[in-house]
Amino acid sequence: MPAKKTTPAGAETERPELALIRSLADILTDTGLTEIELEQKGTRVRVSRSVSVSTAVAIPHGVTGAALPPPPAGVASSAASTSEASAHPGTVKSPMVGTAYLAAAPGASAFIEEGAEVKQGQTLLIIEAMKTMNQIPAPRSGKITRIFVTNGQPVEYGEPLVVIE
Repeated sequence: MPAKKTTPAGAETERPELALIRSLADILTDTGLTEIELEQKGTRVRVSRSVSVSTAVAIPHGVTGAALPPPPAGVASSAASTSEASAHPGTVKSPMVGTAYLAAAPGASAFIEEGAEVKQGQTLLIIEAMKTMNQIPAPRSGKITRIFVTNGQPVEYGEPLVVIE
């Protein structure tokens, strides 16, 4: 059970909109989400937080900073290639937040693989959201040139899933 949150001094007089933002931020922290949006009575509030990826490197005794190896290329290059792909006109983006599955069942063959030809309407993958399996269809026919997600990976709304050329 998460620890009970303490309220700052003077919170009793806090404006209602700040209390709402604070409670949404607490939800982000408690659930591990990166973004939450709420609309009530014509007022829309969106709270988001950034998530950073860090890599730990073991440094042998006696090695100076000048001799450190460069950071892993995969971390920076994967972020750059994902942002480039999201601008590609053939990128299929996630229509929802959930968990991506590349096959209909564990042990079953994947719906798609890189290099495969797909037809418009063909199932590319499944996204599970709120215990509902949602098939993601191909918006057009073409060749799968890139798959950005792995089986069982959590996905965010708008995150690139695949590229169809």
